[in-house]
Amino acid sequence: MTEENRIPTNLRTLLILEVVGRSDHAMTPTEINEQIGLPKQTVHRLVTTLESEGFLAKETDGKRYRPTRRSRLLGAGLLHASRFHITRHQVLQDVASQVKEAVNFVVPEETGMNYLDRIDTDWPFRIQLPVGTNVPFHCTASGKTFMASLSKAARKKFVRGLRLTKLTDKTHVTAETLLDDLAVCAKRGYALDGEEFMDGMVAIAAPVTDTSGRFVAALAYHGPSQRLSLEQAEKQIGVLFEAAETLKRSLFS
Repeated sequence: MTEENRIPTNLRTLLILEVVGRSDHAMTPTEINEQIGLPKQTVHRLVTTLESEGFLAKETDGKRYRPTRRSRLLGAGLLHASRFHITRHQVLQDVASQVKEAVNFVVPEETGMNYLDRIDTDWPFRIQLPVGTNVPFHCTASGKTFMASLSKAARKKFVRGLRLTKLTDKTHVTAETLLDDLAVCAKRGYALDGEEFMDGMVAIAAPVTDTSGRFVAALAYHGPSQRLSLEQAEKQIGVLFEAAETLKRSLFS
């Protein structure tokens, strides 16, 4: 029996998507196949099919492939499935009851970080960022948490490709300062937004990972700077870390 025949036909494309989804960089069919072991022509054919169906996109070099929005929506949809959605929402409610501010579950997409789930605060004075909101990578706690999870080489390449639009006087507008900030975020394990995205808003975020340590989402909370300081937010980072660990066990174990 050949190696190809040992892998059921209906699993081959899923395995390719899994390999590409685990990687922090775009991959060639050859690199993909190093982890699967199918005949070279089979992998090229399947990768071409996934590209034509919109699950993979070819990089500008014409050789490497990366996941598309359709692939990420597939993953987000699985995370939104009933049991997982209920579990996740309950964890967010628990965090909100402790920090007393709006709590968000945020996932990366092509255009930025997307708010997939949210528990709003009971305070009458609040910042409205409803489910479905898309925010930039470079000036949000959730976006910086995602970028800090990348390898140094991938992080640098990612940042160099961003448009660093100035939204407040505290927004990073150069790759150098943003990369310095991300290095700090990676070392301490969480990210802060000190009015970089919006004047008068403070936020903190921690990564949610799967059991292999791969970034899945950012767990974040934010509030108006009149009520929440960066120092106060950092004192509660343990709440986010504990919740992120609960989500990892609940969603991926």
